[in-house]
Amino acid sequence: MSARYPVLLDLTDRDVLVVGGGPVAARRATATVDAGARVTVIAPAVCEDLADLVAAGSVRWVPRGATGGDVLAGPGPGARWWLVHTATGDRDVDAAVADAAGRCGTWCARADLAQASSAHVPAVAAGPDGVQVAVSGGGDPGRAAAVRDAIGDLLATGRLPLRRTRPRLGSGTGRVVLVGGGPGDPGLLTVAGRQWLARADVVVTDRLGPVDVLAELDPGVEVVDVGKTAGHHPIPQDVINRILVEHAAAGRTVVRLKGGDPFVLGRGGEEALHCVAHGIPVEVVPGVTSAVSVPAAAGIPVTHRGITTSFVLASAHAGAGDALEAARSAPPGATLVLLMGLSSLARTAAELVAAGHPPATPVAVVSSGWTAAQRTVVGTLATIAEDVATAGLASPAVTVVGEVVGLREVLGDLAPVLPPRDPARHPPRGRVVGDHCPQ
Repeated sequence: MSARYPVLLDLTDRDVLVVGGGPVAARRATATVDAGARVTVIAPAVCEDLADLVAAGSVRWVPRGATGGDVLAGPGPGARWWLVHTATGDRDVDAAVADAAGRCGTWCARADLAQASSAHVPAVAAGPDGVQVAVSGGGDPGRAAAVRDAIGDLLATGRLPLRRTRPRLGSGTGRVVLVGGGPGDPGLLTVAGRQWLARADVVVTDRLGPVDVLAELDPGVEVVDVGKTAGHHPIPQDVINRILVEHAAAGRTVVRLKGGDPFVLGRGGEEALHCVAHGIPVEVVPGVTSAVSVPAAAGIPVTHRGITTSFVLASAHAGAGDALEAARSAPPGATLVLLMGLSSLARTAAELVAAGHPPATPVAVVSSGWTAAQRTVVGTLATIAEDVATAGLASPAVTVVGEVVGLREVLGDLAPVLPPRDPARHPPRGRVVGDHCPQ
């Protein structure tokens, strides 16, 4: 079979004829209806899927056998079919329909004999934002389906470049997408998060989360590093908010890549409100929160039957005040999960003891969870600050207070061993902008 010329058809409000009433004809009818066509089905009987289309008014059914004359007559006086599908299972009927289509210059796709068709229906992998990849198997439908499925998986997981290189017609304002990157392992980034990264024009990122994925970005993506470290915030939050709005207002798709979940002590709500206040469309892609996943990596479930069925999450940035406030309405024995605040750990532990927690309450501090640098120190409220200082643990860290910490002694680390990241070997592929702060 000679090489075919691939083309996409706009079937909106076009007349399409489907000959046949079986499952193959139903698939062809469904696809053309979805493409906006006016579809007529000619068949003595129809399968359940086609009957549903008829009942819904999506297709017109002519309940009889078809002939080549139906193709030549067209959908009405002076009109012609834009496309004909024939899938009767009767080779003589399919051949007659295809021959008539050829005589009146109409494309015809034969389901029984692709090489005898003037048109061929490929296997199609669909991605976000209108992306379609059509696959021809060279006359082998099984091969086409296998290749389609492989491409579809790459599209679904954001492994293929999906970023627009040409502005959408009529579009002025872009959008901001708040993507939760999870605790650090790129494997914990959601499929939706990867898709948006593959479509991004600008990625605003910091030191938390799966920074390794920046090496997978399209080279044309602008990467804005707004990283903060403990006690050192070179780019304040109001400037980050302004960066998001200014890029989106220029028509760009902006992904704000954040560690954990954007709405769990991640200031994602502030960024979303700022975008909405400035008329910028904003979406959120939840992430795997470090509040649960990092303790899990260290073999500590935050709830466990027979120990506790609830946990309290709070920031420890300013000591134990937020945790104590939240714990007042929690059941006795609830696990306390504290984010941030490693530098104030001694003060937090002392405040918890002063509030009535026994000094012997088990405590674990997990540093750099789900990365190659993950380390865990276990102690009690009376000893944990000194234990952490002796071990030299560094931020970011999650602190767990409660009897569930004891399960680590049996379970040990449950996160896979990750190779250390070498920024020199895996730099961001996009254009990294460091001091790019709008004034």
